[in-house]
Amino acid sequence: MDAVALDLPRYLERIGWRGAAQPAPHLDTLRALHVAHATSIPFENLDIQLGRPVRLDLGSVQAKLVGARRGGYCFEQNALFSAALEAIGFRLTRLCGRVRMGRPADAPLPPRTHMVLRVELADGPYLADVGFGGDELLYPIPLAEGPPHVQEAWCYQLVREGDAWVLRSRQPEGWIDLYVFTTEPQYAIDYEVANHFTSTHPSSRFVQTLTAQRVTADVRYVLRNRDYEEVRADRRDRRDIASAEELLALLEQKFSLRFPPGTRFRNPAFE
Repeated sequence: MDAVALDLPRYLERIGWRGAAQPAPHLDTLRALHVAHATSIPFENLDIQLGRPVRLDLGSVQAKLVGARRGGYCFEQNALFSAALEAIGFRLTRLCGRVRMGRPADAPLPPRTHMVLRVELADGPYLADVGFGGDELLYPIPLAEGPPHVQEAWCYQLVREGDAWVLRSRQPEGWIDLYVFTTEPQYAIDYEVANHFTSTHPSSRFVQTLTAQRVTADVRYVLRNRDYEEVRADRRDRRDIASAEELLALLEQKFSLRFPPGTRFRNPAFE
């Protein structure tokens, strides 16, 4: 169990919360918290690219994402979000899935390296996930099959696949699978193992690729190494990052991530 408690007021300030100081655990609160977190705290793996460890204890996550106003990836984002939900009084289960986005259909089975949340509400369980970067949900969705969920400019759908669930997203080029997950509860040690692979293994995308991502109501901002794109419902606008200085400026301007002049990441290497 974490020795450090969540500082709920500081977390709410970090996400720009404008509601009650002690929100009530109901659907409207969950939706408002979800979209506030998703649009305020960017997705990024820059500590890996700086040769720093990624720590998942609540004290470290809170110090980084709230205190230092940094971002993080799924284990950090959803660890922080789940702690906030529990502090408010929500009941939830931590889950884990396999990422399919960007993988060919015939690719080997990927590891379970994506943390998601099942939140229990009066009308049934909901999928909550503030840790999938530019393609993440703006709002939680019912954990049930049904018609697509339109969320501002974006559209998502949950479909069954045997005993698993698949979250799908409609992109400019059509529907794609984002990830597949089951409802088996996961524990801190499960995420420690997955995080160790994700942050250190040579074949991990997060070791191979610098990324920062952010979602808004109508634009997804996605940086991968030197490739920067702004994705809208009907098009993608891409450009290449030409220098380390341009990269640092972009991180600050588009993702509110500030690093000292002269900071250099492992990927991309500009020198």
